[in-house]
Amino acid sequence: MTDDAARFKQQAGSQAAELVESGMVVGLGTGSTAIFATRRVAERLHAGELRDIVAIATSHATDAAARELGIPMLTDDIPREIDITIDGADEVDPALDLIKGGGGALLREKIVAQASRRQVIVVDESKLSPRLGTHWPLPVEVLAFGWRSQARFLESLGAVVTPRKSNGELYRTDQGNMILDSRFSPFIHGAPVLAHALGARAGIIEHGLFIGIAQVLIVAGVSRVRHMRRGSGAAVHV
Repeated sequence: MTDDAARFKQQAGSQAAELVESGMVVGLGTGSTAIFATRRVAERLHAGELRDIVAIATSHATDAAARELGIPMLTDDIPREIDITIDGADEVDPALDLIKGGGGALLREKIVAQASRRQVIVVDESKLSPRLGTHWPLPVEVLAFGWRSQARFLESLGAVVTPRKSNGELYRTDQGNMILDSRFSPFIHGAPVLAHALGARAGIIEHGLFIGIAQVLIVAGVSRVRHMRRGSGAAVHV
């Protein structure tokens, strides 16, 4: 990544953090771009620009980073509605539908997103895609019990399935589950239909299709930062 690209990526995260207001409950996302927003929220809090905020993290890693930065954290049972969540994505289509879960936090990310009044996604422009699944496999979080059955089910839907590994071992999420990275070639046909099929399958805990959830997209490019919002089934530049 060039110095300019890194700078605009940081600017995008910082601009997202400016949407946070005093008194809010804030969802803090996972990933290299979202962490810039978390750091900026902490800076604004310590500078006195923000007061009485509390946050909930989408992963153990983000929770640890936020606590180290001095951000007050909400308990994991999420006893209050979340006003705004700032998170990243692995792939974004023109309607602002997403694939998430490359960092393994898709279950917590979706719980936090669905509990939020407003979902803001921050990405670099390499994450933009004409169709979901063009550049990124779909992460599917499954129970370890019977996981090969889930792999066969995904294969019956047309996926090439690769169990995710880390350091040579089967990867485990923060909740102790496995992830099956599922590539649909050349892209995912009918993402909402696929999301419904995956959601109805016992043993599949969650999947990385985030359909109709993001309201605002902030894109860091090589020369500028763009803002887009969901509108009438397609993204609108703002």
